[in-house]
Parts: sequence; C-alpha cells; structure tokens
Amino acid sequence: MRDKYLRAAADRPASSARGVHHQALISSNVERTIDFYQGLLEFPLTELFENRDYAGSTHFFFDIGNSNALAFFDFPGLGLNEYAEVLGGHHHLAISVPPDNWDRLKGKLEAAGVETFIVGSNSLYCSGPDGERIELINDPLGEMDGMAVL
Repeated sequence: MRDKYLRAAADRPASSARGVHHQALISSNVERTIDFYQGLLEFPLTELFENRDYAGSTHFFFDIGNSNALAFFDFPGLGLNEYAEVLGGHHHLAISVPPDNWDRLKGKLEAAGVETFIVGSNSLYCSGPDGERIELINDPLGEMDGMAVL
C-alpha cells in the first residue's frame, strides 16, 4: 500500500482543503457536554445557537486550538439510540495538547472520576459524556510517535 499510494513529501500536491472547520458530534445534554469540554478539558465554548436544520436543537462550538472547532448538536425529541460502532463511523478524535497541559488534564479527568486509558507516554484516551472517544495526544501537530505524518 505504501508503494502504491504514498508519495514522497516533495512529490505531493498541496491539499485542496484549508483545514478542519469543525467536527460535529451529538450531545444528549448540552450543559453536561459544556461542563466536560469547557470545564474539564479547558476547551472554551465559543458559540451557541439554534441548529438551522432542526428547530429546538442547539448547535455549539468549542475552541480546540489552531483555528479548529469541536461542535455538537443536541436533537431533543429525536429518540436517538446510544453509540454503536459502524463502518464509516467515528472511532475517536485525537486532539494535540502540549505535554504540561496533557499532565494537568490527565489529573483533572482522573480527579473527576473519568476513566482514562494511556497508550505509551503520549496518548490518553477517554470517553466524553455520550461515549464519544477522545484521545489527548501530547505529540505536536503533524507528528505521531516522533514520526512526521504531515
């Protein structure tokens, strides 16, 4: 696969995209989601308004750095089921944080009773309030385990 698809950095064309505008997930409880992402993970809430596609639904955004946003919708009355992993579905969202923030956030999550799972010395996995999988990785953007991925 590498030989067939991977091009050397000098041979790669520029991406047609500017970056991630926002990743949108579903929340069952807006206040609980804000408490988790703004209160525990220290991602500032930046906007909150009614969803343009579903009356009574809230669309809200958190700053996850580098001009990227993590967004949520709630869909009151829609009767959504709990998370189920499916092909093409969300597996986890990896968010880069500096090592000192990683250590502090790890402590805050543990003190709040949030179950965490550490992989190596750089990745902390946890679940958000609705079971969404989050990875806090202390590698710089564009790197993973000391290897450039961008």
